[in-house]
Amino acid sequence: MTAGVISQQPRVVTYAKAMRVLVANAKGGCGKTTLATNLACQFAREGKTTTLIDHDPQASATDWLKLRSARLPIINGIEAVRERHRTGSTLSWRMRIPLATERVVIDTPAGLHGNALSDLIAQSDIVIIPVIPSAIDMRAATEFIEELRKTQAYRQKACAIAVVANRVKRNTLSFSSLKSFLDDLHIPFVTALRDTQFYVKAGEHGFGVVDFDRQHPKEQEEWQPLMSWLNKTMMEIQHNRV
Repeated sequence: MTAGVISQQPRVVTYAKAMRVLVANAKGGCGKTTLATNLACQFAREGKTTTLIDHDPQASATDWLKLRSARLPIINGIEAVRERHRTGSTLSWRMRIPLATERVVIDTPAGLHGNALSDLIAQSDIVIIPVIPSAIDMRAATEFIEELRKTQAYRQKACAIAVVANRVKRNTLSFSSLKSFLDDLHIPFVTALRDTQFYVKAGEHGFGVVDFDRQHPKEQEEWQPLMSWLNKTMMEIQHNRV
């Protein structure tokens, strides 16, 4: 090296590929947005750089993010429907995900079928399916899971799938029926989230239940199995990527 000359080697920064979690069910009213927003909060609280992608035309997740205080752990947001309409491209929103993102949570609309479902499956590592305890929802969940498994994307690369029982009231016949139904699906049934106003109150202010200074121990107890399953599954996926 010539004396007095400082080598200007370019500094290359690389980022690990973000883990993408799709929250989906073709049936409306099963709590997809509540689950997606609270899942994003859980990841952000773990210190993960998190992006929440909103594919629902109702934009409930986007509205929730607008209410979120700057004092809370940061969650980046992408309103995919608006981006798609603005550019005419179904994929342009991908370019806007911050490079440092470690966790992506994807909220989806009701009536998700066909090519739209297959495209989102292709972009995801894990699918979480919320199901509420009613006969109609259980039948709809069965049909949705069957369709998901038949998509071209899933047949080319099977992603991990798990089911979450949502808005449950334990010690009821409906919850007992739902638990038996989910056990028979031969898909991981990882947790049951109770029917409580805590989620409503949190959502009204851009919070997740994990963001409350005083968390109810029941919420901690119910979310722990889901987060443990997700972290274990993500470690396995990362190992297989190497």
